[in-house]
Formats: sequence, C-alpha cells, structure tokens
Amino acid sequence: MKKILLIVVLFALLFSCKKESPNTDNVSIDTDTLEKIDTEQLRIDSLRMVRQDSLAQVHKDSLEQVKKDSLQNLIVQKRKQKKYEVFKGASFSYWPIKASDSIRKLFYNTFNKEQQYVIAALNRIDTDHIKTRDTLIVPNDFKESFIDYTPFPRKLDNLTEVAKIIIFSYPIQAYGVYENGNLIKWGPTNMGKQSAQTPRGLFFTNWKGRKVTSTVDDEWILNWNFNISNKGGVGWHQYALPGYPASHSCLRLLNADAQWLYNWADQWVLSDKNTVKVKGTPVIVYGDYKFGVKGIWYQLVEYPEITTIKKTALEAIAEPYVAEILNQQTIRDEYIKNKTPITEEKIDSLKVVKDTLN
Repeated sequence: MKKILLIVVLFALLFSCKKESPNTDNVSIDTDTLEKIDTEQLRIDSLRMVRQDSLAQVHKDSLEQVKKDSLQNLIVQKRKQKKYEVFKGASFSYWPIKASDSIRKLFYNTFNKEQQYVIAALNRIDTDHIKTRDTLIVPNDFKESFIDYTPFPRKLDNLTEVAKIIIFSYPIQAYGVYENGNLIKWGPTNMGKQSAQTPRGLFFTNWKGRKVTSTVDDEWILNWNFNISNKGGVGWHQYALPGYPASHSCLRLLNADAQWLYNWADQWVLSDKNTVKVKGTPVIVYGDYKFGVKGIWYQLVEYPEITTIKKTALEAIAEPYVAEILNQQTIRDEYIKNKTPITEEKIDSLKVVKDTLN
C-alpha cells in the first residue's frame, strides 16, 4: 500500500513538472519578443528624432543662407548705387564721372571752367582728360586762390637766401616754386614712366626753346621747353597730363604753367659751346612713385592730408644741396654785376642741344 501511494505521489510530481515546463518556455518567448519590440521601437523613435533634428537643422541652415544671400544682395546693390553716386568725405568727394551720362552732365553743369581747372590739377590731369577718368577727386569747398590747395609748405627756412628754386616731387606728381624760401606757385606734373624715370637730384636750368621737336618722335612738338639735363636730354615742357607718370623722363606741365616757368627761370651762360660759365635756376627732383597703382591723391577723400609735404621733410631733402645752390648763385650774381646781361634772343641762340626727350 505504501508502495502504491509513493508511486502516485511521484507520478503527480512528474506531471506537475511537465505542466510547468511549457509555461516557463512561454514566458521566455514573451520576454525576447518584448525586447525585440522595444529595440525596434527605440530605433524608430531614434530615426524619427534624427529626421526631426535634421529637418530642423536644414530649416535653420536654409534661413541662414537666405539671410546671407539677402545681405550679399544688399551689399551688391549698395555698391552699384555708390558707383553712380557722389561720395562725400570731410574735405573732398568722389565723382564717378564715367558711371553714367547723368553724372557726367551734372559734373559739367555744377562746376565752371575755373573750378574744372582746379579739379583737373588736383587729379594731376589737364582739363581734356576729365572725360577720360573713371573717378575724379573734387573739393567740397573751393578756395579763394589756387595756391591755397598747395601740398607744399609755404615757407622753407633753409632756402631763405636762395633767390629762385623749383622742387619737383615724384610721389605726389607736383612741383613748387620758391623765392627766398617763400612758396609763390605750385602745380601738377606727370613725370617719367617706370621704364624711363626722371632722374633725381640737383639740376640747373640750361637752354630753352619755345617749340622743340622731340628726338623720340618728330611728330611730338614740345611747347615752352626748358632743359635741365643737357646730356640726359631732360627738361620740362607742356604736354598731355593723363594723371600718372607717362613721359620719356621729362617733366610734363600744363600749358599755362610751362609758359610761366619758361619766362621765370634763368638760362645758363656759356663761355663757349662746351663750357658753362654761369648755371641757371636750381631744380630739385626727389622721391619715388609707387607704379602700378593710382596716385596717392586718390586717397584725399579718406585722408585729406595724404599729399601734404611736411616742412621739416622738405627742408631735409633740400639741405644737402643748399651749399652748391648758394655757390652757383654767387657766381651768377658776380656775372650780372660785372657784365651787361645778354638779351633773350642771344640766350636762345646758345643752344648746344636742339631738343629734349618727351
């Protein structure tokens, strides 16, 4: 009997174990499924978040690009507007003379002939070249006298004993005329181009000719020519001023300026055709020009003093030559005191060289 009861209990336990085993398997399957479901959901959610973030970034980038493009378009429009507008600085303005017919007409209707002459001189051109420039520097207020625009100092203390002297500045393409250290005249010049630069240093005026034919091209007529380097064939004369160094080493001047200097400066005096007895008026040529870019006078709108030469700087440039200038001046004074001055006709006949380079 005990045996039978033991068998029944064992059988019951065995049946119970078999019944629980499938349930345990079912629970395990459900957990894996849940894990898979959770993983898939997480992936979907992540993709959705990435997509949302990407769309948000794209939207943001698009707005930034639109903003950037709008700003760029505005800058371009402003630049186009400025191209056709007069831009005013503190003392000078930019006039885009070639920008449009209306601007060009406005320029000629606004400024009279005398003012156009001043504008041309400040831009280192003659009035014929006004229409060829893309932009002109124009003073906001016109002064009473042209000399009031001078970039040269009004007084040079170390030249007070020098009766006459002319100083040509390569950097600002201008010349100044001094009597006993006082500035009496200034004007624009266009000097030697890069491949044929005007020599620097101290010179003295030699011979002059009312109309001289250039040795470079016999079609070039040089009016009011005054030689300063006989062997070098360099002198000043009237010729076209395009607004930059363009000559074959000579010093180009406006017609009125060339004529004035022609009559003001002194010629040499020769003992014979090979010997200079008395030298002419001293001339200093100094400085360097930055070729390949516009002249510094085009910066007058931003920097109104850009072309102004300091007194101490110009005195320092002249100082090494003062002794020789005074020595030659003494020789001339003694000659004039002891000799009857020869006439202009005889002076003009004392040419050794008949023309100069343009």
